[in-house]
Amino acid sequence: MPEVIRQLPEIVANQIAAGEVVQRPASAVKELMENAVDAGASRIEVRVVDAGRTSIQVVDNGVGMIPSDAKRCFDRHATSKISTAEDLYSIVSKGFRGEAMASIASISHVELKTRHADEELGFHRQLEGGKLTEERACALEVGTTVSVKHLFFNVPARRNFLKSDAVELRHVLDEFQRVALAHETIHFLMFHNGSELFNLRPGTRRQRVVGVFGSKYDERLVPIEESTDVVSVAGFVGKPAFARRSRGEQFLFVNQRFVKHHVLNRVIMDAYEGLLPSGQYPLYVLFLTIDPARLDVNIHPTKTEVKFDEDRYIQALLLPAIRRGLGKYAVAPSLDFDQETAIDVQPLDVNRSIPQPEVRVNLDYNPFHEPRKSSQGSGSLRPSGGQIDAWKTLYGEDAPAVENLKRANPWEVNETTKPLAVGITPGEEMKVEQDRPMFQFQQRYIVASTRSGMLLIDQNRAHQRVLYESLVIRLEASEPAISTQQLLFPERVTLSVVDREFMLESAEWLAQLGLHFTAHEDGIEITGLPAEGEATPQDLVEAVLLDREEESAEISRAERVAAQMARTLSVKPGKSLTSAEMADLLDRLFGCSTPGLDPFGRVVIVTFGLTDIEQRFR
Repeated sequence: MPEVIRQLPEIVANQIAAGEVVQRPASAVKELMENAVDAGASRIEVRVVDAGRTSIQVVDNGVGMIPSDAKRCFDRHATSKISTAEDLYSIVSKGFRGEAMASIASISHVELKTRHADEELGFHRQLEGGKLTEERACALEVGTTVSVKHLFFNVPARRNFLKSDAVELRHVLDEFQRVALAHETIHFLMFHNGSELFNLRPGTRRQRVVGVFGSKYDERLVPIEESTDVVSVAGFVGKPAFARRSRGEQFLFVNQRFVKHHVLNRVIMDAYEGLLPSGQYPLYVLFLTIDPARLDVNIHPTKTEVKFDEDRYIQALLLPAIRRGLGKYAVAPSLDFDQETAIDVQPLDVNRSIPQPEVRVNLDYNPFHEPRKSSQGSGSLRPSGGQIDAWKTLYGEDAPAVENLKRANPWEVNETTKPLAVGITPGEEMKVEQDRPMFQFQQRYIVASTRSGMLLIDQNRAHQRVLYESLVIRLEASEPAISTQQLLFPERVTLSVVDREFMLESAEWLAQLGLHFTAHEDGIEITGLPAEGEATPQDLVEAVLLDREEESAEISRAERVAAQMARTLSVKPGKSLTSAEMADLLDRLFGCSTPGLDPFGRVVIVTFGLTDIEQRFR
């Protein structure tokens, strides 16, 4: 019987490992930056082209490598960080597996230039798909430069799964942020397509956080610092007033390593209990320092997960530390007894004359006499003679004011200016109401009768479906943008560099959705909003940024953003609708392809059949 088990070739093994270690261009950026940090660099420069698809280059001024190390670094499991199994329990470096360089080289064109301080010349090595193509000496400053081009050139299936440049750049910038935040003493620079995005000079942790997110964030930070014999925590949390609907600004570091820990994240959110509305997430940049022997960092190929020996000690420190910090800086609610008991009493004017009170009685009042009907069939809302007399008593015999009061009717509804949220013209209201009797229940649901029973429609979800399909139709058909309301005074929205670049990369198709904006140094400047709907520029930007993850096979990112925008623009529960507005909303809803579900798959319409209703009365 022939043998069926055989040793995989080195290239194939490296490509398999690359599937775990290098998932996208951002993964390569992370590994190369961490290698530069481990090399003791004080200055790291990152340059990417086309969000890393075409080229990634990382330049550092670290210790460099001698030629023999430069050759060996591309071998699998070749590392300078550990030598025995016991070293796994005292890891303080970023990388230690020895898989990154071998994996990257197997799926790209890699060029390595490095020079050690003890060498007069540098060493240049070039590989394509893991195969050596060139090797020679070169003139170079002390340090290392790694260039990665044509990532996934020999794995077309993986390359085809890469997302748009906006999404991939977002992931690259996320990885850059994580490394830069953890090492405030290193000078970091970031360039994309030749444009400088970050220039973060060495400084304090607060300066680094402000440098990453923007100058406006300085006022949003609350410092946190606590320490015990087991663990210490330091860093910053955000004030509740600046919380966002997305989790993009939450960073937790353990021994200067960015990690994802669901338990500790829940503890941090518990510290904000009662301070944040549902669906809001605060900013935090927290650094935990713990004995490396008390945690295991070797549980995930990307090294973003850790396991603690004792979680409860960390939770017991983290929760009160954040609450204490919020209370110390007057962010949490508190009672100011001095202010509560202070009574501001203005002194009386000694020259003021006090009129003697008079009792006035309307002798013409008859409780059994019906009020006179107006010509429109409704009770008159104009001020009565007694009201005018009261005005004279309070404000004197000012003839113009009294005459204006006689003519004025501030409660009178003008049909030509009645707000119609869903686009019904005033003349259609009576006709629609006669054709389809309906009413609003609890200012949240629309009740309409049918031949076979009754419909209960959620007005918010119905409007979401209508807006969503209107937006998607224009995206798919490349039709002109929907009606846009141009702002008389453009409104600025403060964003971090990462969020601003994400918005600018998506500006073209966002304009098709009715959102127009230009770049600004602190974020973007909104110049136009979708005409239909009620939302502030800040709310719409939050809706776009809420869904910035990778696209799925079922629905594109543009369509998911359209769903979030529809949710933000839709009529909210609690808003009163006229009969004309309800009728128009239902007409547009039943013209949709999927009227029974909102963009997020939730039920819009509940049907009550006549038989079901009759059963209730038996």
